[in-house]
Amino acid sequence: MEDLGTRIARTLRREREARGLSVSELARQAGVSKATVSQLENGSGNPSVETLWALGVALDVPFAVLVDQQANAPTLIRADDLAGVPSAAAAYSATLLSASPPGARRDVYLIQAEPGEPRRSDPHHAGTTEHVILISGQARIGPANDGVLLNPGDYLSYPGDTPHVFEATTPGTSAVLISELR
Repeated sequence: MEDLGTRIARTLRREREARGLSVSELARQAGVSKATVSQLENGSGNPSVETLWALGVALDVPFAVLVDQQANAPTLIRADDLAGVPSAAAAYSATLLSASPPGARRDVYLIQAEPGEPRRSDPHHAGTTEHVILISGQARIGPANDGVLLNPGDYLSYPGDTPHVFEATTPGTSAVLISELR
């Protein structure tokens, strides 16, 4: 199976070239350094969630496009083999579990977070709705100024196209997040 860095490198270059952008122009539009884009396209970078989101927005593609395995066979992801993308700002990582196939518009992630700095997300593409089911721990999740405290088994749906937050309040917090794009 292709590792995460190789998938990001292949997909980032493909999407950038499909839009006719230079490395410099993509870096400028995403607000990241040219060196960061070059490293990622060479498979040597270690991107944060924030960097990949910024590149996805600049390329007008969902985050999932940059990290998807694009497997056609059944996909089994063992918890011990998770390859999440860490946040640069919080003890938080997002592991794409299932990207939306063509014609459908949803991506499924496993979120793992620890208490500390909350993961604050900028608005995603217009029409995005996020669905969260808390698996373990406890977290304040949802709109940035109106997050809801969730316990294991709780479900929450909220607009993902406005600022939102995921703040673990107990150690070992995990959740399934479904990003629905319209």
